[in-house]
Amino acid sequence: MKKWDGFIKDYKAYLKIERGLSKNTIENYCFDIDRLCLFLKTHQIDVSPVTITEETLQEFIYYISGEVNARSQSRIISGLKSFFGYLIFEDYRNDNPLELIETPKTGRKLPDTLSVTDIDRLIAAIDTENGQGERNKAMLETLYSCGLRVSELVDLKISDLFFDEGFVKITGKGNKQRFVPIADSTRKCIESYRDKRSSLPIQKGHEDTLFLNRRGRKLTRAMIFTIIKELSVKINLNKTISPHTFRHSFATHLLENGADLRSIQLMLGHESITTTEIYVHLDRKHLSQIINAFHPRS
Repeated sequence: MKKWDGFIKDYKAYLKIERGLSKNTIENYCFDIDRLCLFLKTHQIDVSPVTITEETLQEFIYYISGEVNARSQSRIISGLKSFFGYLIFEDYRNDNPLELIETPKTGRKLPDTLSVTDIDRLIAAIDTENGQGERNKAMLETLYSCGLRVSELVDLKISDLFFDEGFVKITGKGNKQRFVPIADSTRKCIESYRDKRSSLPIQKGHEDTLFLNRRGRKLTRAMIFTIIKELSVKINLNKTISPHTFRHSFATHLLENGADLRSIQLMLGHESITTTEIYVHLDRKHLSQIINAFHPRS
């Protein structure tokens, strides 16, 4: 019978081919399984994915509860449920040993957002005389203007730009594609950057990648975090922010200015409207204004 490594290898292939998940998402799924394997090895528990029991998994969850918070526990349990669901799908098991194990209550954390003024200050702090300045300005404008995930930003292709039509094509989670409108101001920033991009020593395989590092290769996600962190320090912004903060701000500002949730859902690429509904809770002042303006009893 196959050991854990064999099952994990086949599971990775399933996630990539059958479900079309990205490399980063697949690594996150399998990180939880690796953690379980380490627990089994440390405690000298000799079981396979086919023979492991609910009791052993409960011991593992109790063990990790002392190391991680409720949100992380919930993610680990969810990831393992998916793995054992795959084993059922492939007829290796006829039950999911995690089926009756409940995930801890985590609550719903409201995302941090920036004001329009803060975003303007961050972008204005970019030194466009610097060799990478035009690129950084174009990247942050695109993050905010289109509400992208950081992975979507670094994977953006020149062939995804449909400026004549006013859209960019975004490939999101699960390789699902969507078209997002792009503002004229953002389009101009990208075009200005592309003039500088042509002078880079573009590496083979990166000819169509829009945002490149100085060596002519695709930027890493970590580099985007670093750029934003440095700008935050530069303007003395007393808030911890990340690329995702721009995405949250995009959705919040659209909602505040009257956009409907369904349109925001489509632009963000959310599979479920319930994911988008979190933004309704962000600005209670705005909701009060809506009640005062439109409710017949106000």
